[in-house]
Amino acid sequence: MAILEILQYPDPRLALPAQRVEKIDAATRKLIDDMTETMYAAPGVGLAASQVDVHKQIIIIDVSEDRSDLRVFINPEITRREGQAVNQEGCLSVQGIYDNVERAESVTVTALDRNGARFTLNASGMLATCIQHEMDHLRGQVFVELLSDLKQNRIRAKLKKRQRKAA
Repeated sequence: MAILEILQYPDPRLALPAQRVEKIDAATRKLIDDMTETMYAAPGVGLAASQVDVHKQIIIIDVSEDRSDLRVFINPEITRREGQAVNQEGCLSVQGIYDNVERAESVTVTALDRNGARFTLNASGMLATCIQHEMDHLRGQVFVELLSDLKQNRIRAKLKKRQRKAA
């Protein structure tokens, strides 16, 4: 397994839409394993393949405290959204930035697992938030783009300042 580079906002590659996975093979499972190692090392609770510059519809999520509940979603589709909730979100592609985002409180998602078996999952709370957040990445959207223009401008300025200091 390998730790992959996570693209950092506002990298234009984060805006590319992901393509459906047509074949789940050894290369797909290796990507999932590498994404898992990358997510846990970051550390994070979710990662989309788009964030590691592989524009395929694959997301992984583990919201457990002890990293014991890894979930793999290939070609995920939300078939139901219910309620509204506002939760503070962060992102491995936008290090150190957190803000409140409104999303559905619960969702039903249909996807394939790492072996190609179709499943349906009803999720609520943090898991539902993570599913929606990671699926945004598959459409080329980062959570900060859901915030007001003022907040987006402040975040961009903060990130530019951080880049200058690092250089």
